[in-house]
Amino acid sequence: MSLAQVRSAVRPPPDEAMTRVADYVVRSDVGSREAYETARFMLLDSLACAALAMDHEQCVNHLGPLVPGAELRGGARVPYTAFELDPAQAAYNIGTQIRWLDFNDTWLAAEWGHPSDNLGAILAVADYLGQQAIAQGRAPMTVRDVLGWAIKAHEIQGCYALKNAFNRVGLDHVILVRLASTAVATAMLGGSRDQVVTAISHSWIDNGALRTYRHAPNTGPRKSWAAGDACRRAVIHALNAMKGVLGYPSALTAPTWGFYDVAFDGKPFEFERDFGSYVMENVLFKISYPAEFHAQTAVECAMQLHPLVAPRIGRDGGESVERIVIETQQAALRIIDKTGPLANYADRDHCIQYMVAVPLLFGRLTAQDYTDAVAADPRIDLLRGRTVVMENPRFTQEYFDPDKRYIGNSVQVHFKDGASTPKVSIDYPIGHRRRRDEGMAVLMKKFESAIASKLPEIQVRTLMTLASSPGGFDAMPITQFMSLFKK
Repeated sequence: MSLAQVRSAVRPPPDEAMTRVADYVVRSDVGSREAYETARFMLLDSLACAALAMDHEQCVNHLGPLVPGAELRGGARVPYTAFELDPAQAAYNIGTQIRWLDFNDTWLAAEWGHPSDNLGAILAVADYLGQQAIAQGRAPMTVRDVLGWAIKAHEIQGCYALKNAFNRVGLDHVILVRLASTAVATAMLGGSRDQVVTAISHSWIDNGALRTYRHAPNTGPRKSWAAGDACRRAVIHALNAMKGVLGYPSALTAPTWGFYDVAFDGKPFEFERDFGSYVMENVLFKISYPAEFHAQTAVECAMQLHPLVAPRIGRDGGESVERIVIETQQAALRIIDKTGPLANYADRDHCIQYMVAVPLLFGRLTAQDYTDAVAADPRIDLLRGRTVVMENPRFTQEYFDPDKRYIGNSVQVHFKDGASTPKVSIDYPIGHRRRRDEGMAVLMKKFESAIASKLPEIQVRTLMTLASSPGGFDAMPITQFMSLFKK
């Protein structure tokens, strides 16, 4: 590109990577029955995660208006609370609830992430618009409408993640939550294609949050509210676009100043497939264990080995263990292979050695197992110190295979007397598409148990009846649905 072209003030047409998102959001219909069926489970699972998060004071401290008293009568409801908030702050609240325990759905590819994070923005905007519609004598959108928007948000975030590794340049995956939620929220508000493009341009100009808070030595709880923050920012961009703010057509491609040159090593985004409903159909659910997803099958392996290992550890405190060998995918080595002291909850739920040691010892892995009280057991660090983590090339290959998307791990324990356990290998966890029938029954138990601890019995019964009737579920106004989660 010539110097004259770089200096030219002529505004170019919008970047193709932005217009393809806008075209999909505004013009495309989702026709996949499987996607809608999966989305129903995704919505219930996400609200189960939000319920479980309410047991954690640090999460609850993030909820409510930005400043005391700044509530909005007729605003968006925050599940399991009495708050009614403006849609941007409600998006932060709901996104934080869903993401707090690292227990919601997951997407793994060149980039990692949790597409149901976008429900923070989607539910907030949908409920806010629904409340406004009722006040004006109009019908609110239905739950099925919301599921359709969620399918699109999943698809945007997930398709960008297939080939584009933001982690390689130090950026956190919530940059894609902000992108997807910005596009979808603008369309939900009635935005045109051009307004969606404008909002997206602002999202990219924000650049991205650093992954610093997800990695040693700085791992901390910001990772639990980062997605909520992205949802809030997305709604702000959407609202601004609807007010007519100016967009930036070459936010990605502008020489020197665009996102590609500033933050992505000058490389344009790559795409494996067109937008459709692939991501929702293939999304991964965390059903049994609140553990970073690359370790889910490792935890399942450890659970199978617990009866063989725990009795020996119980007799000698773990001294008989010579080594624990975990074979995993390359991505897990980059994210959750962690040695040394673990300072907090966020450190522990992103450490594969910790997530294997606990089920070997106790035959369980729950959110409480990441607390200081459980981590104080000296046997956990003893086992961590004797754990070897290595890549299994087959696991890595099948991780990236678009027809498999496996997340394989194996675990084997060797003892000092020369004995060893069998090597247990699992290619894909219970939340994988290939185990949907098995997994969804467990997911519904997770949902019922989670909401039973937070809602009156009559609301729980209503929700469980609703969940068993897809037709009634889909047709329910979103405002009525959200009211069932109100404290």
